[in-house]
Amino acid sequence: MATKKASKKSSSKKSTRKYSKSAGKSVETEMKAMKEGKLKSGSGKKVTSRKQAIAIGLSEARKAGEKVPQKKG
Repeated sequence: MATKKASKKSSSKKSTRKYSKSAGKSVETEMKAMKEGKLKSGSGKKVTSRKQAIAIGLSEARKAGEKVPQKKG
């Protein structure tokens, strides 16, 4: 008896990007600045957290009017 492999079909729903490509560039720029030690938070302290650097990049993208979801909370 021949066995058939269960093939996974991709869902018919097309996935869409959460962020625009230019928003990704903004986050990338902020990450590089953080790694170089040049990224500062609003209070003037140096940013060392990866999550905080991403948040700053997304915030900058929002200000520029790029496609980024709204902040939670």
